[in-house]
Amino acid sequence: MSGKFSRRQFLSYSSATFSTSLLLHACASSGSTTNADSTASSGSAASDTNKDFKVAMVLPGIITDKAWNQEGYSGLGVIKEKQGLKTAYVEKVGQADQVEELSNFARRGYNLIFAHGGQFDTSIQQVAAQFPKTFFVGVNGAIKGENIASLLINSQQAGYVSGVIAASMTKSNQVAYLCAQQFQATDEEKQGFESGAKSVKPNIKVTASYTGDWNDAAKAKEAALALISSGSDVIYHWLDNAGPVVLQTASDKGIYAIGNTTDQQAIAPKAVLTSMVKRIDLAIAYLAELATKQQLTGKIYTFGWEKPNILYLGKFGAMVPKAVKDKAIETKDAIASHKLTIA
Repeated sequence: MSGKFSRRQFLSYSSATFSTSLLLHACASSGSTTNADSTASSGSAASDTNKDFKVAMVLPGIITDKAWNQEGYSGLGVIKEKQGLKTAYVEKVGQADQVEELSNFARRGYNLIFAHGGQFDTSIQQVAAQFPKTFFVGVNGAIKGENIASLLINSQQAGYVSGVIAASMTKSNQVAYLCAQQFQATDEEKQGFESGAKSVKPNIKVTASYTGDWNDAAKAKEAALALISSGSDVIYHWLDNAGPVVLQTASDKGIYAIGNTTDQQAIAPKAVLTSMVKRIDLAIAYLAELATKQQLTGKIYTFGWEKPNILYLGKFGAMVPKAVKDKAIETKDAIASHKLTIA
């Protein structure tokens, strides 16, 4: 997406259809250019079945954060390109405006609305009751209902493998998990991270820290410096626009970090061991296709290591020994095949 849009700017567009099997093997590109005044891509049209189906997304941050929000927005790109549905979004939605923005899309006749973050759960429940004909999906949520589903990448599984890597690389025997907010998905990731680390070194110290803001770079840097000062020499972060500053701070201070959501090794090559890549865009598009087929139901949809095109390891840094790489791959494969169960 070229340019920056304010919280009240919307986009809508459409193109061609495709099948579920193709979707789960697609590779959506981030930052596709669209025309804000157009409702269809040039030379393409939605199928008669889906031409009136509309999908919207409410995002807490900016769509160019190279992390969580950009991946969510990319999901709309997959929906537009592959399914031919009309889509729209609004970004930078704070807690106080969640109900208003979700309601706005429902009143405008959008059939499916994604709320892109577990912090939207309470607002979804409030709005969904008022619009029973609209289906709401909480991405990273923990709720379900008649017209509510949640979509999760298995954060506990991602956290566990991150913990194995962190414990294998630490020299101080102290590692840290740095996040913005506590809700079910982030708690599970933190718990997985601790369990994975302790599976390698039972006496390792694992510290969790929360900034209270997904995008505030100053708070993220301050929190990272505090963790480093207390002895942590590997930090696994889950932040959005504030994530890169954590990685760069780790590099500046000569410690290691693990990226999240996108492959972030290039941001700080001397610090980033690897990344937990979560293709939430493909998972979002998959649920949208289920919705068009009237197969989306009120449950929690979870994707883990068993879906290697949805959750996978990013590039390893040059500092990671082969034995650690092999251990990480062995661990994720064992989880995927159910040979290893995380408590």
